[in-house]
Amino acid sequence: MATIAKQTGQPISYTPEGAVLISYKDLTSSPLSLSSSIDKAFGSGPDCLGIILVRDLPPSYPASRERLLKLAYKFAKLPEPIREQYADPGSRYSFGWSHGKEIMNGRPDTLKGSYYANPVVDSPAVSSELRVSYPEYYGNNIWPSNDIKEVEGFEQAFKDLGRLVFKVGCELATACQPFASSYLSDSSLSLSKLIGSSQTVKARLLHYFPPSPDAPLPTEDEPIDSWCGFHLDHSLLTGLCSAMYLREVPNGEPTVASSTSPSSGLYIKTRGGALTKVSIPPDCLAFQTGEALELATAGKLRATPHCVRVGAGGGADQVSRETLALFMQPDVDQQLSASDTFGTFSKRIFDEHYNQEATM
Repeated sequence: MATIAKQTGQPISYTPEGAVLISYKDLTSSPLSLSSSIDKAFGSGPDCLGIILVRDLPPSYPASRERLLKLAYKFAKLPEPIREQYADPGSRYSFGWSHGKEIMNGRPDTLKGSYYANPVVDSPAVSSELRVSYPEYYGNNIWPSNDIKEVEGFEQAFKDLGRLVFKVGCELATACQPFASSYLSDSSLSLSKLIGSSQTVKARLLHYFPPSPDAPLPTEDEPIDSWCGFHLDHSLLTGLCSAMYLREVPNGEPTVASSTSPSSGLYIKTRGGALTKVSIPPDCLAFQTGEALELATAGKLRATPHCVRVGAGGGADQVSRETLALFMQPDVDQQLSASDTFGTFSKRIFDEHYNQEATM
């Protein structure tokens, strides 16, 4: 059950783990009444988690989530030569399929595969100069062929879920508006408009591969960030679907499984440094703050350090984890601070996370 604390406007509700919980109905009808919830979730207090959960979502959400996350599994099970046909080195693997190209914890990240696309715009309407300067954002989407029976309908499923998360995220940005900084280059543009009019939105469909059967079984002593290292997103806001765990069935459809361990899942560091495991119910969306929002609010709202843990438990070598993250951010020329546009800021981040080979 959620707990409730008083605030000016809507009361603050919490999940049992301490994450702030809001209703989509309140978000659409009276977003500015949620300022205390936003401050408690995204602010700089020592117990702020940097995440907020949204419940009472549109009724299409559960089916859209299940459809796309099962397709994530099916794409990752395709033969590697087919998957690599949809990789795009020219965008630093920021469109289409990416596996083993990103640097995490100082080494290539082979524990997860990603499929990147902009669910809102297939081909950005920007100059050729911007396309050349920022191929990570202003490339064209790459979609699997519908001739591949296993992933038929992939593009539409990706867009359906991505656009729903995008809509909720734009509405959440309205609730964040009271915290916006004067550094934003055009004060007539709200945070919601910066996201809603942007052509840099990017969704990342994630497949966390099961641990190798030859690897030692995970134990409670494994690193907390064993599936995905601690990091900050560089977006304004990141929307997250509840992860789906799928157990492989030889020569059959995968079955939905429970997590192999109560310690498996998303971990967040509070502003005070405490480590908290946060569960996202299947009927909710979660939103985290990124480094761009920290810049755009002059630190009033802080970015969220987070990671993903495999967790100890039998059968982990047969269970994968599927989820979708949607990164919402402004166009590259938007000023975020006295010294940075989103473009200059994000270039630094990409340089930190990709090796030189990935840029060739």
